[in-house]
Amino acid sequence: MKLLVKSVVPVLVLLPFFGCAQKKAKPVKEEIEMSESVNNVNMDTATFGAGCFWCVEAVFQQMKGVIKVESGYAGGVVDNPTYKEVCSGTTGHAEVARIWYDTSIISYETLLEIFWHSHDPTTLNRQGGDKGTQYRSVIFYHNDDQKQKALAIKQATDTSGLWPNPIVTEISAVPTYYPAENYHQNYLENNPNQPYCSAVVGPKVQKVRKQFKHLLKE
Repeated sequence: MKLLVKSVVPVLVLLPFFGCAQKKAKPVKEEIEMSESVNNVNMDTATFGAGCFWCVEAVFQQMKGVIKVESGYAGGVVDNPTYKEVCSGTTGHAEVARIWYDTSIISYETLLEIFWHSHDPTTLNRQGGDKGTQYRSVIFYHNDDQKQKALAIKQATDTSGLWPNPIVTEISAVPTYYPAENYHQNYLENNPNQPYCSAVVGPKVQKVRKQFKHLLKE
């Protein structure tokens, strides 16, 4: 993967060797366990793809009412894909984040608002220097209510002028979902000094934090 950054200090010249498709991060052995609160009556699930899942995970982990975010793969034709297979662009899978959230605190509409502000939904199969169908902008809805809200808010966002070009976000029924390898989980938190995190994930999170500061966890 290439990372195109035009206005950064010379040290970031090495970034193309440390993009999202590189597998050089330290492994994380801790198991991901669901909080008991995930089973409460207000819990719902959303699944979004918006480029590298390290970014999507880190953005939504910041939000009040989000119980858990898990990086994974969905939308392809290969069972139990590996990260290497997905990065090849031949599986049809997108890198996605599955989000468990408390509907009494944050709504699906608010999650969609964050989604459309936190990445460029007008670039087909690309986010910045990350290119391929695995980085497509996609909403996998879990029920008809989510479908109707996604379609309506996509149209409203498209006509609002938020982005100068038409939104190309795919909206599809949720397919079989596969959790990503353990070392991808909580990636920014576990690898804050990884070059891609320093240059791309971290700045994106800070931008979202400023824009949605009223929604941040304390």
